[in-house]
Amino acid sequence: MSNETEEPAVTVERVPDVATQARYSGQRLRDRRKSLGISMTAAAEAAGMSRVTWHRLERGETSVAWGYVLAAVHALGLEVEIEVPGAASTASAPSDLPALPLTIRLSDYAQLQRLAWQVGDGATILSPREALALYERNRRHLDIAALASGERALIDALSQVFDVDVLGV
Repeated sequence: MSNETEEPAVTVERVPDVATQARYSGQRLRDRRKSLGISMTAAAEAAGMSRVTWHRLERGETSVAWGYVLAAVHALGLEVEIEVPGAASTASAPSDLPALPLTIRLSDYAQLQRLAWQVGDGATILSPREALALYERNRRHLDIAALASGERALIDALSQVFDVDVLGV
């Protein structure tokens, strides 16, 4: 048994202005979502979280996990940058990632529509994660040579954003 005393975990109460910053960031997410005309449910699905978690983000609740914050920011086409007060920023954000649409209309992508026959409830719109899952599960049924340029761009964007090789090339 060690006699060393452990440092207490940093809590919101010990870090100045965290609650204020969380509320401000939540308001910015809400403003961006509304300016894009996206429902809270659609934004949450695009970010891979529940609508309740998205609501907590927009309220600025500090108990929301960091991964959810990053997913929400990315889903809205925003970036997070950590800055040292008074210092020039030298870090480069991964801004070379393509933006994905929050919803993917099956009718816009012929091969995705063909792969989505098993999607229930007559769904006509998918989230990026759902589209990625369909492409990955059904890769062997894709006719890569016949992909339209827009669908190829979607697959390339999904591959980059989710760091997977959908086409296996």
